[in-house]
Amino acid sequence: MADIVNLNKARKKKARADKQARATENRAKFGRPKADKALDKARADKAARDLAGHRLTDDEAE
Repeated sequence: MADIVNLNKARKKKARADKQARATENRAKFGRPKADKALDKARADKAARDLAGHRLTDDEAE
């Protein structure tokens, strides 16, 4: 037989879990020093430049 569940308590428990997950994501996203953010941006820019440098244009393909 199934257990009886109070829906209000279940909703509140789920809302708390969702809020905690969102807080964890925000801590990872916003709770970093400026140097770490700059390093990540520099790495992303370098990866984009490297990818663009290896791209074939229409002139090179012919």
